[in-house]
Amino acid sequence: MINHEKNEMLLQWLQQFQNAAVAFSGGVDSTFVLASAQKALSGKVLAFTVKTPYIPDWEIEEAIEFCKKNNIRHRVIQAGILPEIRHNPENRCYLCKKYVFSMLKEEAAKEGLGVVLDGSNADDTGVYRPGLLALQELGIRSPLLENGITKSEVRYFSALLGLPTADKPSYACLLTRLPYNYEVRTTELERIEKAERYLASLGFAASRVRNHGTIARIELDKSKLADFINSHAIDGLVAYFRQLGYEYITIDLEGYRSGSFDTKPIQSIP
Repeated sequence: MINHEKNEMLLQWLQQFQNAAVAFSGGVDSTFVLASAQKALSGKVLAFTVKTPYIPDWEIEEAIEFCKKNNIRHRVIQAGILPEIRHNPENRCYLCKKYVFSMLKEEAAKEGLGVVLDGSNADDTGVYRPGLLALQELGIRSPLLENGITKSEVRYFSALLGLPTADKPSYACLLTRLPYNYEVRTTELERIEKAERYLASLGFAASRVRNHGTIARIELDKSKLADFINSHAIDGLVAYFRQLGYEYITIDLEGYRSGSFDTKPIQSIP
């Protein structure tokens, strides 16, 4: 059941600030936060998009295009791979968020912006999200989470606003495609991005290519497994994946699962 009052509550909540910086990935949640902040604060908003080797280029491109189309001030910040996450540790999300949002806070302060907003929603507290601790430690505000707005409500309100992300599949950084304690190589991140873009071109956008060295483990929505297996495009996909460097191309029979490498709770986040 959608609580229609939450949208108005969100706008009123945002109006407590004179201005704001928004961490903007171009995804469903951050796009809704940005559009809402732009409306509530009469344009006194600056969107920051962080470009790293583990964020797909197409997401950066979509973020840039959205801000241009909607006349929203926008900056893209370049960042590399932290040495601390070079081997994809289990607390990599905490370390990454701490680094990225510390940088965003500094940039926001230089611009005279009093608060940094992110797109965490109310559903994120029910899954493994170690980055939330880093956000809390840094004083980052999460409008959706703090106002109890769920993912389904974000999509509903986004559709009412005519946002292009209302039906956009959820994505996560490419480090989630690698096993924990696995050396992060830029060449493999590029390979994963190309493989997933190829899947999307076949009509399987909501999918993941989990990277196990020379093995690609494809996760698809279970309802689409039969269509995929019976598709005439499989031979072309196998050939393309082999060009990318995969020797074995497999289908995960459990289907797509968010955070499928998260098999146990983390004892100590930091």
